[in-house]
Amino acid sequence: MLLAIDVGNTNTVLGLFAGDQLVSSWRTKTDSRETADELALKFKAILSDAPEITGIALCSTVPAVLREMRTMLNNYYQDVHQVIVEPGIKTGVPVLTDNPKEVGADRIVNSLAAFTLFGGPAIVVDFGTSTNLDVISAKGEFLGGALAPGIEISIDALASRAAQLRKVELIAPRNVIGKNTVEALQSGAVYGFAGQVDGLVDRIVDELGTPVKAVIATGGLSAIVVPESETITHHEPDLTLIGLRLMFERNA
Repeated sequence: MLLAIDVGNTNTVLGLFAGDQLVSSWRTKTDSRETADELALKFKAILSDAPEITGIALCSTVPAVLREMRTMLNNYYQDVHQVIVEPGIKTGVPVLTDNPKEVGADRIVNSLAAFTLFGGPAIVVDFGTSTNLDVISAKGEFLGGALAPGIEISIDALASRAAQLRKVELIAPRNVIGKNTVEALQSGAVYGFAGQVDGLVDRIVDELGTPVKAVIATGGLSAIVVPESETITHHEPDLTLIGLRLMFERNA
């Protein structure tokens, strides 16, 4: 069994693959203060009923957690083949940006999965701590993209800076024109972010000068926005885990 680990700024997602099938997945809170031993205890508890792990694929956007993860894997899974997405591994994704080293590992992993599943050109919209729009060429190259504050960050910032506003449940309200403060905030968040994504996708397509084969939504908050978007064509919440499996296969 392959264990895929996607460490994000807010959540860490674990996926267990049997061949190319994702059989189980878990989502936990990312805590940059956790030590390697604490991470090991958490993993042992989550995977207590899982079959034997024969491979591990890891990507992380949090350097402090990546350091502890590396120590944890070396101490507790030293006999398991490991692939960590970092400079030096085979990704199969040429990065055509000004500074390829600054591109997050998760964006490269998502690009590989998107191109493998849907071909290119394609756009990945990752709804996480930030909202990332990543553009993949017809040849599978990572061209760059756009980064915006994530939905939860925006809601948190608004609640902390406006005395009469508060955090609300992120669901689509009854109407765009909110009849109360909660509905008004929900409308701005859900429909506002859908409009933001649609606007950026349209501009990206215009700049590419060619239609894209797919606009793929992923990330923990993607299910909220997908029904309200006019440009998103596919929803694949496990895109990063799939990309990690593909990375492992390239480097096993």
